[in-house]
Amino acid sequence: MTIQRSTSPENTAILAVSFGTSYPYSLKTAIGGVEDAFRRAFPGYKVYRAFTSQMILKKLKERDGWSIDNVPQALERLLQEGFTQVVVQPTHFMHGVEYDRMMAQIAPYRQQFRRLSVGEPLLSCTKDYQAVAQRVASIFRPDEDTALILMGHGTSHFADCAYAALGYHFLENGWRNILVGTVEGYPTLEELVRNLRRIAVRRVVLTPLMVVSGDHAANDMAGKDPDSWESRLRAEGYQVECVLRGMGEYPQIQQLYVEHLREAMSSLEEWDT
Repeated sequence: MTIQRSTSPENTAILAVSFGTSYPYSLKTAIGGVEDAFRRAFPGYKVYRAFTSQMILKKLKERDGWSIDNVPQALERLLQEGFTQVVVQPTHFMHGVEYDRMMAQIAPYRQQFRRLSVGEPLLSCTKDYQAVAQRVASIFRPDEDTALILMGHGTSHFADCAYAALGYHFLENGWRNILVGTVEGYPTLEELVRNLRRIAVRRVVLTPLMVVSGDHAANDMAGKDPDSWESRLRAEGYQVECVLRGMGEYPQIQQLYVEHLREAMSSLEEWDT
């Protein structure tokens, strides 16, 4: 009896789906960093790229002449190249608007491939929150007189609660000086300032709680306008340092995406006799 694995580089493609970025450096180091981690974890498998933001895709095309697939275009490409199985792994942070849009775009293609598996976003269960909290704390290790503030995007989607949940994991694990806030959701900067006063720190380190360091990091977080987070915290009397690196640039976070991809790959596999 011969047992043969049905998932192989010849018939299975990996599709990495991201919101996207118009910042070339972040595209290379954050999104590209996660994709490279996929290649190292699954040598021989082809890793394809798709973005969900049509605005980003249009900007990259008009400004740089770069043609990057959206999700339907990428899946059509995989069909044309003869792949019968696809593992889709998003680099999205949580189950939000972009993840839902991706799932809706994937739905018509499920019957066109022999098998199609979709991995989870970075924050999808309690284990993920614990892992992200532990790894972020180990990356930054803020001193007692310093608060690390992670700036997330925020959303009108009910998944906005993910940010407060992650903040709670930092608190429960003893990292009272690691705080989570959002630009367009909850907690807001106002909530963060109130919490900063409670822990009585002098310094603040700001960094994006996003896969890439893009417009929000450069403008809303570290911009020179008086309404940026850096400016407002300086006005409150804090010494402020900005770390303009997306979470996708850190190998510790890349590995969490790899673990989700590995789970999605495992669910795709079957053994033929």
